[in-house]
Amino acid sequence: MISRPAKLRREHFSLAIEQEQTAFVPFEDIAVIVLNHREINLSHPVLSACAEYGISLFSTGDNHQPSGVFLPFLSHSRTNRLLRLQLDIARPLAKQAWANIVRRKIENQAACLRLAGCKGVDRLESYARRVRSGDPENLEGQAAAFYFLQLYGPGFHRREERWVNGALDYGYAVLRGAIARGLVAHGLHPTIGLFHDSEQNAFNLADDLIEPYRPLVDLHVRKHAAVVEGDLSPTDKAALVALLNVDVGMPQGKMSILSAVEYAVESLVRLFETDDSDLELPLLIGLQPHRLEC
Repeated sequence: MISRPAKLRREHFSLAIEQEQTAFVPFEDIAVIVLNHREINLSHPVLSACAEYGISLFSTGDNHQPSGVFLPFLSHSRTNRLLRLQLDIARPLAKQAWANIVRRKIENQAACLRLAGCKGVDRLESYARRVRSGDPENLEGQAAAFYFLQLYGPGFHRREERWVNGALDYGYAVLRGAIARGLVAHGLHPTIGLFHDSEQNAFNLADDLIEPYRPLVDLHVRKHAAVVEGDLSPTDKAALVALLNVDVGMPQGKMSILSAVEYAVESLVRLFETDDSDLELPLLIGLQPHRLEC
């Protein structure tokens, strides 16, 4: 995350960040770059390297919220075949997959309330058990209406201009871009969703898959909401980007959000290729950063 004036250029296999001093970061070690200052200049080779190495490059607007993301363009060899499979998916299969996504989202919302010491866990767990194919009762919406009030207090509304909502929007936007990066890297087209289908949304599929990941951002924001007000600071934004390295539970074991996204997207590919609606989705276990074990 770059929050001060800088010039970015490509130096062989590394990103050179020219400020008071020049820092060099290997492109292969970068997953996401966030440009968070109006006086940042970058060269065309930097953009080419981002595409080559599968790096998501975010730009922020005047409000310092992510306003755009640069992604590789159809870089996968199976893109055409997977696009046809996405377009031809049977609706019952898509509805089953969406139910699995909603169920895990509500389960993670319940886990978020438990980890935050809030009431309402039993009610959300009941909602999760009742989710049916396609979620015809809109239990996702019912759960969200109840959940946010328990987490952030009576009278909370997502449209209010306050630190909590700014932090939620920032964290969700970073997650969304990271998921879109994973979709493109595996040959899926992020515009064609399972449930979301807006003609004006280029990230419908990312907006489907993001749902079980949102409670991680919610929990982080809850932990800091009582002591922070006003606008998001550079430290706040850096902490939200760093959530991509927090551990979640997956069938393969604990792993970072970025790694979990890879497995989730691979299971989404299997959905289209083999009609397997049992997606591999994250389980919220806390806010512990991932540690490499030697």
